[in-house]
Amino acid sequence: MLEIIRRHSFFIAFFTLFLVIFFYESIEGAVIERISGFTMGTSYEIQLVDIPTSTNLEELSGGIAELLLELDREVFSTYAEDSELSKFNRHGINSPYAVSNDLLAVLRLSKEIAIESGGVFDVTIGPVVNLWGFGPGRFEQGSLLPSDNAIKNAMTNVGVENLILNIANSEISKTKSIKIDLSGIAKGYAVDQVAVYLESHGVTNYFIEIGGEIKVSGLKPGNLDWVPAIETPLDGPVKVYEVLTNRGEKIALAGSGDYRNFFELDGVRYSHEIDPRTGKPVSDVLAAAFVLDDSAARADALATALMVLGLEESRRFIERNNLKAFLIYRSESAEFNHYVSQDFDGYINRAF
Repeated sequence: MLEIIRRHSFFIAFFTLFLVIFFYESIEGAVIERISGFTMGTSYEIQLVDIPTSTNLEELSGGIAELLLELDREVFSTYAEDSELSKFNRHGINSPYAVSNDLLAVLRLSKEIAIESGGVFDVTIGPVVNLWGFGPGRFEQGSLLPSDNAIKNAMTNVGVENLILNIANSEISKTKSIKIDLSGIAKGYAVDQVAVYLESHGVTNYFIEIGGEIKVSGLKPGNLDWVPAIETPLDGPVKVYEVLTNRGEKIALAGSGDYRNFFELDGVRYSHEIDPRTGKPVSDVLAAAFVLDDSAARADALATALMVLGLEESRRFIERNNLKAFLIYRSESAEFNHYVSQDFDGYINRAF
């Protein structure tokens, strides 16, 4: 008899996610201003130091909330029917569709990383994700697992090559009935835009986190580095796996993993990470992937790509492209081990 042992879904709006990457506070008595709220179906927290006298916390909080609401509900949401993305998903084939700079920038980066990763990062994979029950909808409600025919049919409208960008005219179009889902890159882009907003108001020392994707800049009070930490990839209470330091630099850190959004059926584990090459969940020893980059959006997308590639392909991809990356994988003894690229290693905090 089929028995579902465990299932987790983090795609329901208005619920807070456990953070893949979280803030590790180590200074006592420091005054750090904080802003928090909800966006894109998850939570955000922003920590600020040395706010200029020309602005104030209330003004920054309101401006950030307005910015995130616009990016979510008006641009990237697949739940809001009137968002740009939802309208494009309903838009006809081979018909130009005018878009904002934000949507165009994210789609452009998405296509670049799709090419760079050999197609394993694909923002058109949403219908197949839904088919496996990890999205807002599902094609075959009567079956616990999709049939090969159902997967084949869903895959006919998958492929970022069917998305056409006209950068000069700020227009996009599609050559097939593709449906785009930007959940693997939009939060990272939102982090980047909050950073731009803060810097435009003279704030250069900050820690921004949206749904586990972060960007940090400058220093904390006392000229101390910001100290983010990587979580052990276990479905349970948060446990630190590795502590990092930003070295006073502006860096973005994003992660992806298979340990909080999966189901098990008859002893087989099915991850929400779907391989666009096969239309099936990834099955690999790789449990979590983290990427450091100047751009949180790029780090967000690359972390997803690494999870789809699996451990061995990811290592080759990282070395070939000189990525700053940290991979946690399950060893034969079921314990965790890790691989760290040379450039990432310099951000590990040896003091902890």
